[in-house]
Amino acid sequence: MMHPHLSQAFFPHFSFMLADPCFNLQDSSFLYMGRLLEGFGVGVISYTVPVYIAEISPQSTRGALGSVNQLSITLGIFLAYVLGMFVPWRLLAVLGTLPCTLLIPGLFFIPESPRWLAKMNLMDDFETSLQVLRGFETDITAEVNDIKRAVESANKKATVRFQELNQKKYRTPLLIGTGLLVLQNLCGINGILFYASRIFRAAGFTNSDLATCALGAIQVLATGVTTSLLDKAGRRMLLIISTAGTTLSLLAVSVAFFLKDNLPHDSHSDYILSMVSLVALVAYIITFSFGMGAIPWLIMSEILPVGIKSFAGSFATLANMLTSFGVTMTANLLLSWSAGGTFASYMVVSAFALVFVILWVPETKGRTLEEIQWSFR
Repeated sequence: MMHPHLSQAFFPHFSFMLADPCFNLQDSSFLYMGRLLEGFGVGVISYTVPVYIAEISPQSTRGALGSVNQLSITLGIFLAYVLGMFVPWRLLAVLGTLPCTLLIPGLFFIPESPRWLAKMNLMDDFETSLQVLRGFETDITAEVNDIKRAVESANKKATVRFQELNQKKYRTPLLIGTGLLVLQNLCGINGILFYASRIFRAAGFTNSDLATCALGAIQVLATGVTTSLLDKAGRRMLLIISTAGTTLSLLAVSVAFFLKDNLPHDSHSDYILSMVSLVALVAYIITFSFGMGAIPWLIMSEILPVGIKSFAGSFATLANMLTSFGVTMTANLLLSWSAGGTFASYMVVSAFALVFVILWVPETKGRTLEEIQWSFR
């Protein structure tokens, strides 16, 4: 099923709506209200989907299943790019509702999270749900005991006061989960994806829309490859490769735009710099998709303790959405100021993300959620 982020990918076309001569500015309040409600819904889903997937998945395939969420997001963005070339924005808005409409009846056929049922002390339902998810021929005794111990430990103190968040077992996973989700956006991904056509035009490409669609297709393919690697290579190694790759790619794009703005213009040098920027942008999308695209959401869902998962997950998601909004709203201004400077600023953040991963982010491959959370104690 397609992810509701297809409708979120509709955001880059917002400026075209306002430029439409048939658009009535007096009725724009409905458009803004719809975008606000859509943002609220996407925010809720952005948190609950990775957490739900992590809680129902076996540890051996948790990475692959968790990254399917990001794969569906990239697929939605790619479809929005393609459809945006052929249909007006009003029809695109209607098409964006179709995945959500399909999702609603589908929700009635999925089982409740076993860990949530255990937390609510519905033990019979908890074991039944876990047995259905693992298959009736699977022995779930060990997993049931692990989950019960974790839930019992968390329920000894049902509520965690704000002052207690400074304890290592809460502070460290909260900082790691929130930090990754904030850095994911500050690396500039939404600014690049949402304004890809403008960036390609600035780089000298005449058919910028086609180049943008190709970029979206590459992102889908790269994310698909990541899905198959997560439970083999591990989260931490892929994050290191990803952040190192995005840093080098952004450096190349930044240098290409600085040279383009400061060197004498001739067809040969412009062509070479355009090719460099194109290759570097493709490399950025590929390396971002290898790690920073899917893994921050996956790690957030894996490391947050049961006792603070609701609060901490909501806080991390809010931080992610606010930085996404900030990057999206400032990208246009930054590109107008200096394309090279914009990519240089994204590169600095990406380099910091690399250091953050090396120093702070643990490996979670091959460990149960309970083992991961106990390791912070």
